[in-house]
Amino acid sequence: MTFEIIVSQGRIADRTPGAIAGAAKTATLLQELTGLSARSVGLPSPAKQDDWSASLPEASDTLSKLQTEVTSIFGRGNTPLMAMNTCSASLATLPVVARLHPEATILWIDAHGDFNTPDTTESGYLGGMVLAAVCGLWESGFGQGVDPARIVIAGARDIDPVEAKLLEQAGVRSLSPAQTDPDTVFSAIGDRPVWIHIDWDSLEPGFVPAAYTVPDGLLPKTLRTIFERTSAEQILGIELAEFEASGNDEKDASALCFLIDAISPLLGSR
Repeated sequence: MTFEIIVSQGRIADRTPGAIAGAAKTATLLQELTGLSARSVGLPSPAKQDDWSASLPEASDTLSKLQTEVTSIFGRGNTPLMAMNTCSASLATLPVVARLHPEATILWIDAHGDFNTPDTTESGYLGGMVLAAVCGLWESGFGQGVDPARIVIAGARDIDPVEAKLLEQAGVRSLSPAQTDPDTVFSAIGDRPVWIHIDWDSLEPGFVPAAYTVPDGLLPKTLRTIFERTSAEQILGIELAEFEASGNDEKDASALCFLIDAISPLLGSR
Protein backbone atom coordinates (compact mmCIF):
# COMPACT_ATOMS: atom_id res chain seq x y z
CA MET A 1 0.00 0.00 0.00
CA THR A 2 1.44 3.34 -1.10
CA PHE A 3 -0.16 6.49 0.28
CA GLU A 4 -0.45 9.81 -1.51
CA ILE A 5 -1.24 12.74 0.79
CA ILE A 6 -3.73 15.41 -0.26
CA VAL A 7 -4.56 18.43 1.89
CA SER A 8 -7.73 20.42 1.25
CA GLN A 9 -7.11 24.15 1.72
CA GLY A 10 -10.02 25.73 -0.12
CA ARG A 11 -13.09 26.72 1.86
CA ILE A 12 -15.77 24.02 1.59
CA ALA A 13 -18.63 25.48 3.63
CA ASP A 14 -16.32 26.26 6.58
CA ARG A 15 -18.19 28.19 9.25
CA THR A 16 -15.28 28.29 11.70
CA PRO A 17 -11.73 29.60 11.19
CA GLY A 18 -9.71 26.63 12.41
CA ALA A 19 -10.50 23.76 10.05
CA ILE A 20 -8.34 24.87 7.11
CA ALA A 21 -5.40 25.43 9.45
CA GLY A 22 -6.19 22.12 11.14
CA ALA A 23 -6.01 20.28 7.84
CA ALA A 24 -2.66 21.92 7.07
CA LYS A 25 -1.24 20.94 10.46
CA THR A 26 -2.53 17.39 10.05
CA ALA A 27 -0.89 17.13 6.63
CA THR A 28 2.41 18.44 7.97
CA LEU A 29 2.46 15.76 10.63
CA LEU A 30 1.48 13.05 8.14
CA GLN A 31 4.38 14.13 5.96
CA GLU A 32 6.78 13.88 8.88
CA LEU A 33 5.54 10.43 9.80
CA THR A 34 5.47 8.96 6.31
CA GLY A 35 8.29 10.82 4.59
CA LEU A 36 5.87 11.69 1.80
CA SER A 37 5.07 15.08 0.31
CA ALA A 38 1.54 16.45 0.40
CA ARG A 39 -0.23 18.08 -2.51
CA SER A 40 -2.41 21.04 -1.60
CA VAL A 41 -5.78 21.66 -3.22
CA GLY A 42 -7.57 25.01 -3.07
CA LEU A 43 -6.74 28.40 -1.63
CA PRO A 44 -7.86 29.42 1.88
CA SER A 45 -10.60 31.98 2.33
CA PRO A 46 -12.37 33.22 5.46
CA ALA A 47 -15.05 31.20 7.21
CA LYS A 48 -18.61 32.52 7.06
CA GLN A 49 -22.14 31.58 8.04
CA ASP A 50 -23.75 30.84 4.71
CA ASP A 51 -26.30 28.37 3.39
CA TRP A 52 -25.40 25.27 1.39
CA SER A 53 -26.86 26.89 -1.73
CA ALA A 54 -24.11 29.53 -1.56
CA SER A 55 -21.25 27.47 -0.13
CA LEU A 56 -21.57 24.63 -2.66
CA PRO A 57 -21.00 26.71 -5.80
CA GLU A 58 -18.23 28.63 -4.03
CA ALA A 59 -16.46 25.33 -3.32
CA SER A 60 -16.93 23.96 -6.83
CA ASP A 61 -13.34 24.50 -7.98
CA THR A 62 -11.83 22.91 -4.86
CA LEU A 63 -14.23 19.96 -5.01
CA SER A 64 -13.52 19.39 -8.71
CA LYS A 65 -9.78 19.36 -8.07
CA LEU A 66 -10.14 16.99 -5.12
CA GLN A 67 -12.18 14.65 -7.31
CA THR A 68 -9.49 14.73 -9.99
CA GLU A 69 -6.77 14.02 -7.44
CA VAL A 70 -8.54 11.01 -5.95
CA THR A 71 -9.30 9.58 -9.39
CA SER A 72 -5.65 9.96 -10.38
CA ILE A 73 -4.36 8.35 -7.18
CA PHE A 74 -6.61 5.33 -7.73
CA GLY A 75 -5.45 5.23 -11.34
CA ARG A 76 -1.86 4.88 -10.14
CA GLY A 77 -2.86 2.04 -7.87
CA ASN A 78 -2.18 4.05 -4.74
CA THR A 79 -4.13 4.97 -1.60
CA PRO A 80 -5.46 8.49 -0.90
CA LEU A 81 -4.57 9.85 2.55
CA MET A 82 -6.54 13.06 2.89
CA ALA A 83 -6.33 15.87 5.41
CA MET A 84 -9.60 17.73 4.88
CA ASN A 85 -11.01 20.85 6.43
CA THR A 86 -14.67 19.80 6.41
CA CYS A 87 -16.74 16.70 5.75
CA SER A 88 -18.18 18.56 2.77
CA ALA A 89 -15.03 17.55 0.86
CA SER A 90 -16.42 14.01 0.75
CA LEU A 91 -18.93 15.20 -1.84
CA ALA A 92 -15.96 14.88 -4.21
CA THR A 93 -14.30 11.71 -2.94
CA LEU A 94 -17.11 9.25 -2.23
CA PRO A 95 -18.63 9.19 -5.75
CA VAL A 96 -15.18 8.22 -7.06
CA VAL A 97 -14.97 5.42 -4.51
CA ALA A 98 -18.44 4.20 -5.54
CA ARG A 99 -17.58 4.28 -9.23
CA LEU A 100 -14.20 2.55 -9.02
CA HIS A 101 -14.81 0.32 -5.99
CA PRO A 102 -18.56 -0.36 -5.76
CA GLU A 103 -17.95 -3.29 -3.42
CA ALA A 104 -16.40 -1.04 -0.75
CA THR A 105 -17.81 -0.23 2.66
CA ILE A 106 -17.77 3.41 3.77
CA LEU A 107 -16.84 3.57 7.45
CA TRP A 108 -18.09 7.03 8.39
CA ILE A 109 -16.86 7.83 11.91
CA ASP A 110 -18.85 10.87 12.98
CA ALA A 111 -21.10 12.15 15.75
CA HIS A 112 -23.60 13.18 13.07
CA GLY A 113 -25.52 11.36 10.38
CA ASP A 114 -24.80 13.91 7.62
CA PHE A 115 -27.94 12.59 5.90
CA ASN A 116 -30.04 15.72 5.56
CA THR A 117 -31.24 17.10 2.25
CA PRO A 118 -32.05 20.64 1.10
CA ASP A 119 -35.64 19.92 2.15
CA THR A 120 -34.84 18.60 5.64
CA THR A 121 -31.79 20.56 6.81
CA GLU A 122 -32.42 22.84 9.77
CA SER A 123 -28.97 24.46 9.75
CA GLY A 124 -28.38 24.81 5.99
CA TYR A 125 -24.87 23.45 6.57
CA LEU A 126 -23.46 21.60 3.57
CA GLY A 127 -21.45 19.23 5.76
CA GLY A 128 -24.65 17.82 7.22
CA MET A 129 -25.88 16.77 3.78
CA VAL A 130 -22.92 14.84 2.38
CA LEU A 131 -24.01 11.22 2.70
CA ALA A 132 -27.51 11.99 1.47
CA ALA A 133 -26.02 13.58 -1.65
CA VAL A 134 -23.67 10.74 -2.54
CA CYS A 135 -26.50 8.25 -1.98
CA GLY A 136 -28.68 10.10 -4.48
CA LEU A 137 -31.21 11.84 -2.22
CA TRP A 138 -30.25 15.19 -3.72
CA GLU A 139 -28.00 16.45 -6.50
CA SER A 140 -24.71 18.10 -5.53
CA GLY A 141 -23.24 18.12 -9.02
CA PHE A 142 -20.31 15.88 -8.03
CA GLY A 143 -21.84 12.46 -8.49
CA GLN A 144 -23.68 9.82 -6.54
CA GLY A 145 -23.61 6.04 -6.69
CA VAL A 146 -22.93 5.14 -3.05
CA ASP A 147 -25.09 2.24 -1.86
CA PRO A 148 -26.56 3.28 1.53
CA ALA A 149 -26.41 -0.34 2.67
CA ARG A 150 -22.63 -0.14 2.37
CA ILE A 151 -22.34 2.77 4.82
CA VAL A 152 -21.57 2.24 8.51
CA ILE A 153 -21.79 5.37 10.65
CA ALA A 154 -19.81 4.84 13.85
CA GLY A 155 -20.02 7.01 16.96
CA ALA A 156 -23.33 8.58 15.89
CA ARG A 157 -25.27 10.43 18.59
CA ASP A 158 -26.56 13.74 17.24
CA ILE A 159 -29.07 12.95 14.49
CA ASP A 160 -32.16 14.98 13.63
CA PRO A 161 -35.49 13.08 13.85
CA VAL A 162 -36.28 13.45 10.14
CA GLU A 163 -32.68 12.55 9.30
CA ALA A 164 -32.98 9.41 11.43
CA LYS A 165 -36.01 8.34 9.38
CA LEU A 166 -34.11 8.91 6.14
CA LEU A 167 -31.19 6.83 7.41
CA GLU A 168 -33.50 4.00 8.41
CA GLN A 169 -35.41 4.08 5.13
CA ALA A 170 -32.17 4.06 3.14
CA GLY A 171 -30.72 1.14 5.07
CA VAL A 172 -27.67 2.93 6.48
CA ARG A 173 -26.26 1.15 9.53
CA SER A 174 -25.71 3.55 12.45
CA LEU A 175 -23.72 2.64 15.56
CA SER A 176 -23.85 4.64 18.78
CA PRO A 177 -20.57 5.15 20.69
CA ALA A 178 -21.55 2.28 23.00
CA GLN A 179 -21.99 0.02 19.96
CA THR A 180 -18.78 1.12 18.30
CA ASP A 181 -16.28 -1.60 19.10
CA PRO A 182 -14.05 -3.77 16.91
CA ASP A 183 -16.35 -6.79 16.87
CA THR A 184 -19.44 -4.82 15.87
CA VAL A 185 -17.62 -2.73 13.29
CA PHE A 186 -16.01 -5.73 11.64
CA SER A 187 -19.20 -7.73 11.64
CA ALA A 188 -20.53 -4.93 9.42
CA ILE A 189 -17.41 -4.55 7.27
CA GLY A 190 -16.24 -8.14 7.03
CA ASP A 191 -13.24 -8.54 4.77
CA ARG A 192 -14.48 -6.05 2.17
CA PRO A 193 -12.43 -3.03 1.06
CA VAL A 194 -13.10 -0.02 3.26
CA TRP A 195 -12.90 3.74 2.82
CA ILE A 196 -12.37 5.31 6.24
CA HIS A 197 -13.67 8.78 7.04
CA ILE A 198 -13.01 10.32 10.46
CA ASP A 199 -14.68 13.50 11.66
CA TRP A 200 -12.96 14.35 14.93
CA ASP A 201 -16.26 15.36 16.53
CA SER A 202 -16.80 11.60 16.79
CA LEU A 203 -14.52 11.71 19.83
CA GLU A 204 -15.39 12.69 23.35
CA PRO A 205 -14.69 16.45 23.58
CA GLY A 206 -11.30 17.36 24.99
CA PHE A 207 -9.05 15.21 22.81
CA VAL A 208 -9.11 16.62 19.26
CA PRO A 209 -10.97 19.94 18.93
CA ALA A 210 -13.76 20.07 16.38
CA ALA A 211 -16.32 22.73 15.57
CA TYR A 212 -19.42 20.68 16.35
CA THR A 213 -18.52 18.60 19.39
CA VAL A 214 -21.09 16.39 21.11
CA PRO A 215 -20.72 14.84 24.59
CA ASP A 216 -20.41 11.11 25.27
CA GLY A 217 -18.25 10.31 22.28
CA LEU A 218 -15.63 7.77 21.37
CA LEU A 219 -12.22 7.62 23.00
CA PRO A 220 -9.05 7.75 20.86
CA LYS A 221 -8.05 4.33 22.18
CA THR A 222 -11.33 2.90 20.84
CA LEU A 223 -10.47 4.07 17.34
CA ARG A 224 -6.95 2.73 17.70
CA THR A 225 -8.28 -0.68 18.74
CA ILE A 226 -10.57 -0.79 15.70
CA PHE A 227 -7.77 0.25 13.37
CA GLU A 228 -5.42 -2.35 14.82
CA ARG A 229 -7.89 -4.91 13.50
CA THR A 230 -8.01 -3.31 10.04
CA SER A 231 -5.96 -5.10 7.42
CA ALA A 232 -3.77 -2.87 5.30
CA GLU A 233 -5.06 -4.71 2.24
CA GLN A 234 -8.62 -3.57 3.03
CA ILE A 235 -7.86 0.15 3.15
CA LEU A 236 -8.92 2.00 0.01
CA GLY A 237 -8.40 5.45 1.44
CA ILE A 238 -8.46 7.57 4.57
CA GLU A 239 -10.07 10.97 5.18
CA LEU A 240 -9.33 13.01 8.30
CA ALA A 241 -11.68 15.97 8.70
CA GLU A 242 -12.74 18.78 11.00
CA PHE A 243 -9.70 19.20 13.26
CA GLU A 244 -10.25 22.73 14.51
CA ALA A 245 -6.81 24.27 15.08
CA SER A 246 -6.77 26.76 17.95
CA GLY A 247 -3.82 28.89 16.91
CA ASN A 248 -2.06 27.87 20.12
CA ASP A 249 0.86 25.69 19.05
CA GLU A 250 1.05 23.82 22.35
CA LYS A 251 -2.66 22.96 22.39
CA ASP A 252 -2.63 21.98 18.73
CA ALA A 253 0.42 19.75 19.23
CA SER A 254 -1.32 17.98 22.11
CA ALA A 255 -4.42 17.40 19.99
CA LEU A 256 -2.33 16.09 17.10
CA CYS A 257 -0.72 13.57 19.45
CA PHE A 258 -4.15 12.09 20.19
CA LEU A 259 -5.05 12.22 16.51
CA ILE A 260 -1.94 10.41 15.35
CA ASP A 261 -1.99 7.84 18.13
CA ALA A 262 -5.55 6.91 17.13
CA ILE A 263 -4.79 6.45 13.44
CA SER A 264 -1.19 5.19 13.58
CA PRO A 265 -2.21 1.54 12.98
CA LEU A 266 -3.66 2.65 9.64
CA LEU A 267 -0.30 4.13 8.68
CA GLY A 268 1.53 0.90 9.38
CA SER A 269 2.56 1.74 12.95
CA ARG A 270 1.05 -1.12 14.92
